[in-house]
Amino acid sequence: MVAPTVSQINAEYVTQLSNRYWAPHVKKKMTFEPKVIEDVYQKEIVKTKFAIRKIMLLEFSQYLENYLWPNYSSEVSSNAYLMSICCMVNEKFRENVPAWEIFTQKPEHFPYFFKCILTASLAEENKGLTLREQTVLLVFLDHCFNSLEVDLIREQVQRLISLPMWICLLSTRLEHELKKTPKLRKFWNLIKKKEKMDEKSAEQANQEKRFLSCLISKFLGVLKSIPLSGPVSMDMIHYCERFIELMIDLEALLPTRRWFSTVLDDSHLVTHCYLSNLVQREKEGRLFCQLLEMLKFYTGFEINDQTGNALTENEMTTIHYDRITSLQRAAFAHFPELHDFALSNVAAVDTRESLVKHFGSLSANTLHKVASNLCLLPSLPEAEITCYNKLFLLEMLVSRHERRTSQIQQLNEMPLYPTERIIWDENIVPTEYYSGEGCLALPKLNLQFLTLHDYLLRNFNLFRLESTYEIRQDVEDAISRLKPWQGEYGGVVFGGWARMAQPIVTFSIVEVAKPNIGENWPARVRADVTINLNVRSQIREEWEALRKHDVCFLITVRPVLAYGTKFDRKQPFAEQYGLVFVRGCEIQGMLDEKGRVIEDGPEPKPKLKGDSRTYRVWLDPNQYQQDMSFSVQSGAEDVYETFNIIMRRKPKENNFKAVLETIRNLMNTECVVPDWLHDIILGYGDPGSAHYSKMPNQISKLDLNDTFLSIEHLKAGFPGCTIKTTVENSALQKPPFRITFPLQLGKGKKRKGENDDGEKEETTTLIVEPHVIPNRGPYPYNQPKRNTIQFTPTQIEAIRAGMQPGLTMVVGPPGTGKTDVAVQIISNLYHNFPEQRTLIVTHSNQALNQLFEKIMALDIDERHLLRLGHGEEELETEKDFSRYGRVNYVLARRLELLREVGRLQESLGVPGDVSYTCETAGHFYLYQVMSRWEEYLSKVKTKCGKSGDVTTVSENFPFHKYFANAPQPIFKGQSYEEDMEIAEGCFRHINKIFTQLEEFRAFELLRSGLDRSKYLLVKEAKIIAMTCTHAALKRHDLVELGFKYDNILMEEAAQILEIETFIPLLLQNPEDGFSRLKRWIMIGDHHQLPPVIKNMAFQKYSNMEQSLFTRFVRLGVPTVDLDAQGRARASLCNLYNWRYKKLGNLPHVQILPEFCTANAGLVYDFQLINVEDFNGIGESEPNPYFYQNLAEAEYAVALFMYMRLLGYPAERISILTTYNGQKHLIRDVINQRCGGNPLIGRPSKVTTVDRFQGQQNDYIILSLVRTKAVGHLRDVRRLVVAMSRARLGLYIFARVSLFQNCFELTPAFNQLTARPLQLHIVPSEYHPTDRRNGNIPTHLMRVIKNMPEMANFVYNMYMQMIQNMHQYRKQLLPPPVPQSIKEPAPVPDIDNVEETEESVPENEDEETTEEDFKKMPEHPGRDSDSEGSGTEEDKEN
Repeated sequence: MVAPTVSQINAEYVTQLSNRYWAPHVKKKMTFEPKVIEDVYQKEIVKTKFAIRKIMLLEFSQYLENYLWPNYSSEVSSNAYLMSICCMVNEKFRENVPAWEIFTQKPEHFPYFFKCILTASLAEENKGLTLREQTVLLVFLDHCFNSLEVDLIREQVQRLISLPMWICLLSTRLEHELKKTPKLRKFWNLIKKKEKMDEKSAEQANQEKRFLSCLISKFLGVLKSIPLSGPVSMDMIHYCERFIELMIDLEALLPTRRWFSTVLDDSHLVTHCYLSNLVQREKEGRLFCQLLEMLKFYTGFEINDQTGNALTENEMTTIHYDRITSLQRAAFAHFPELHDFALSNVAAVDTRESLVKHFGSLSANTLHKVASNLCLLPSLPEAEITCYNKLFLLEMLVSRHERRTSQIQQLNEMPLYPTERIIWDENIVPTEYYSGEGCLALPKLNLQFLTLHDYLLRNFNLFRLESTYEIRQDVEDAISRLKPWQGEYGGVVFGGWARMAQPIVTFSIVEVAKPNIGENWPARVRADVTINLNVRSQIREEWEALRKHDVCFLITVRPVLAYGTKFDRKQPFAEQYGLVFVRGCEIQGMLDEKGRVIEDGPEPKPKLKGDSRTYRVWLDPNQYQQDMSFSVQSGAEDVYETFNIIMRRKPKENNFKAVLETIRNLMNTECVVPDWLHDIILGYGDPGSAHYSKMPNQISKLDLNDTFLSIEHLKAGFPGCTIKTTVENSALQKPPFRITFPLQLGKGKKRKGENDDGEKEETTTLIVEPHVIPNRGPYPYNQPKRNTIQFTPTQIEAIRAGMQPGLTMVVGPPGTGKTDVAVQIISNLYHNFPEQRTLIVTHSNQALNQLFEKIMALDIDERHLLRLGHGEEELETEKDFSRYGRVNYVLARRLELLREVGRLQESLGVPGDVSYTCETAGHFYLYQVMSRWEEYLSKVKTKCGKSGDVTTVSENFPFHKYFANAPQPIFKGQSYEEDMEIAEGCFRHINKIFTQLEEFRAFELLRSGLDRSKYLLVKEAKIIAMTCTHAALKRHDLVELGFKYDNILMEEAAQILEIETFIPLLLQNPEDGFSRLKRWIMIGDHHQLPPVIKNMAFQKYSNMEQSLFTRFVRLGVPTVDLDAQGRARASLCNLYNWRYKKLGNLPHVQILPEFCTANAGLVYDFQLINVEDFNGIGESEPNPYFYQNLAEAEYAVALFMYMRLLGYPAERISILTTYNGQKHLIRDVINQRCGGNPLIGRPSKVTTVDRFQGQQNDYIILSLVRTKAVGHLRDVRRLVVAMSRARLGLYIFARVSLFQNCFELTPAFNQLTARPLQLHIVPSEYHPTDRRNGNIPTHLMRVIKNMPEMANFVYNMYMQMIQNMHQYRKQLLPPPVPQSIKEPAPVPDIDNVEETEESVPENEDEETTEEDFKKMPEHPGRDSDSEGSGTEEDKEN
């Protein structure tokens, strides 16, 4: 779907209307006319058959915000008005932008509007709206039901789905349900009493109660009108699909399901659907069938609708048995022809075949009577014939009573690898061109889930399908490169080659193991695959480097096209390439010449001769069993005889199977989430219930260690609190401090946790107790490392909350010190709870490394640190914190400590070799060191009432000789107390040596590196760090080892997928059925970019990009919002601080010289520069979503070159863009213009905004690329990231007319457009400058009108600079030229400069660049073909 261009937008009728009536930039608007709405709806929406392009234009023009809703009232309401509002809201949801804000600002007319929507939804087609229009209303209602967190929506929706809706049930069914739950009868009687209201209210209440039931009846009418064959209106089919989607969403949320599920069951909707003509229509009914399967799954979901508790396997079996036995009792009492059925045991009659056999022979009337006995249908009067079809009656009874396979059993039997049937099914895995219009057979991740099983299952399915989408792209890429054609005599001929795929020479199954007890699939299936690696050595090495558990794909192609035929990208892939089968497999290892698997290990791998390589692979046993059963039953060919291609994938993208196995294992185990978290994760109960103020085990006295720099800092950190210190003497009021907090026990349930905290804070008294850290020894390195950051009050609240038990959520806007807060929490937990272990989880290795580097600067013993995963290589320290690195550290430290023991032994004159092992050292400590220390204490300790003698402390000290290498004198001799503290510090130093050796003793007993590393992980390490992906991959191994932890801290939590956030909570086995997790600290920023989801359908339709952090914020879980940034100038911060509750600046942003000084050579510290088309071209799109804009690329690079010529360091400038295509184009332009020129060079980074999240630079040049439609910058989160990367200067190149109209971006673009839209420069002002920011330059200013002018200007400036250098260098003698170097040939005057200027090795570089610049066009217009310049390699590498 192509977005409209700016010129098209301007030419549109809508735009002309909006310029008169509602455009935000128009000052004099015409008065409101309802006829305008009628006209727009008929001409622009109905006439174009709801063309998405027209609706996009209307929504983008701010039609809803500035015209529709502000003028809505009951007087002007009409069908066209309702439909226009619904279309705009649906479009906002399709575009993924906030939809309800405008309604919440003006809520008074919403109840009337919603009532009109309900009426219109039920209207007959000939009386009101067409089916197409009613489908729009269904989509709108679905969005309402999925937005229960919005108070305004929830008030209206709750009336449709509450207990009174049971008035629609059969009277016998109602009685049956009320009998089941006695509590409900009380409520039902109360409702009946309350029903005395005026006529109008009663009528509305009745309409609301019966709405969903009437909607179901209306749907069944539409469904039954669809013929079995012949033409059918697609409007009918879309209506049916959207209706089933609405039903699924109502069943998949507990608040709506609780009452609705019974009404749905009573309507027998699922049975009606299964017997409908639409299901029989293969083409049109395919998506409907898939949606119906989902609905059937949720109607039978294993949950108690009233309590919300998950039902166990036994409870499900009991329910099933109760249903069958009640049917048997009814049969026994009233139907003698069913005697055999009534007397059989349950297992003999509960299969579909058995039930059909017993009931199939009965008449329709008899079946009706059986059903009415079970309260499923109204009773049939005597002598009347039933109006129901016999097939329907039979299906209703059978489907209700047949035995079901349990959900967990279905999951365990499911293959984990996708096959060709799923990979190319666009209802399940849509293409990249998903526009958001249709509905899909996909689960959705919204706010709430039914049970943990439902939560895991939805995530499992979506994760599996997102991986399938990536696999599809890889398969299509590899196969298309291989170019399979049909040979002359049949068979396959490969006309190309692929790095990631090889033709298979032979394939054979070598083992099918017996099934495990209770399973019907083999325990394992292994096969051998032989390929011929007659390829470049680098690619051969990649194939030989395939490791155990790497996933590959086995593919069968049977090409239909003759050799040399061109492939058409637009045609369906599988048919065109003749792709028949795709199966996954897992590498066990490569075979050596004797046919044995070469194991992974430290020893070198054997060198194999020739090009032939054979791999032993594991196949998926479930898939194998399904394929074999199908082949036997239908006589189809054996899939495993046909494979002719094996494909591998990049290791980084290939961990999907391990993650899926982890989720499946979680669903099979007793998944124990701490009680205090369970309801919040599912989205129920009080969202603030896990806040520390409501936790029963909160801790009143905490040691805040080095959090505070002084008592003044402490007082400033708790505004509104009374501070009482335990010591009056101000000289003693020094950190560290222990603080006693009054316990806050949250009363009542408020929606937001912060409100009640604020009220109590006013009268809070904190008792502060300064304490002295005991002396640790006489060496300088014994002194503890100290925090140097002056934390703000909100940062202190975050640190305090993180130390208390419970859930802590910290929202950290850009530059607010999230990492510093995280590190301080970790340090404080380490010191307060030395026996507890903390797990750190981040999204990226880079964030983990930043955390680790800061942790090492604090007072944490490095033997307690451990880093798991592959990113430890990038740590910018000489120390290795990986498992084996830590083992080596411990072994080296052990030797070091034993040497110290030897030195101590020598200093004490003790004979023998006591420093041989940790054990002998332990004996030495016990018998030699302790005895001397105790003897010393008995001599120097004061008798009661007497003051100690200073001299005795030093004279009797037994370890003088050992401490001879410490700074002297050790004892100051000024006071007894001081010297005694020093003596005790010395002994603590000695004591620590032996404590550590005792800890390291296990490493003497454990001999293998693996055992030692396991011991380290399970026992020794106190702070363990890993990425979320590593946690998901290795969960099984960690649980098996007995890994334990008490606290989790997650950084970048808003960038982690929901499921990858959840798995780290369950990396340990529960103890006695309880989780030992005490704290969960999540630090992130949901206003920045979410997790990356490549497929638009999963991202938009399924909401898979929603992180757990964002969901918790939407649910109203209390957060601590950091409110002071120290990264950017205050003026730059204003471009994004409107997105946060309250974001100010730290004092240094206003004081430090770098923030106060202007950007040299540039008039403004930020500017939006308008870029028009160049040579008639704006944006271009050589590949899908691969957008480029040459004018912006050239302009951005010209500005970079200009800044470099003024003296800005290259490493302080980064060029960012919003699209990958533009990134490649800018890199091309840099290579052509200045990349090899030592005077200019390259910027620090050229990358996309998304990739640069979490990083920063002083000066950012940003290209927004698009000129036709705003594209994905409409996501405000991307705008926030883009605006917040710069510290000192931000220069944005964009088509201003496009972006300034965008409603979501107005707060930023209003500030940007307030400044001139042409680049203002000061060419003669060099970096650094003394001009203060905001002051008018004293030098001459110049306004650049367009890109060619800037390019010319920079070119001339460069030439001038070379000339000046030439003049300057003429005064110097040229350096002597060695004889061996030939004199360069004479060149024009300007190049002689180079010769005299450069006799350094860069000579050649500069000369060639100079030549390039000679050729550099005055109007750069190279249409860079970036397709070849980066993307191809990207695909290959």
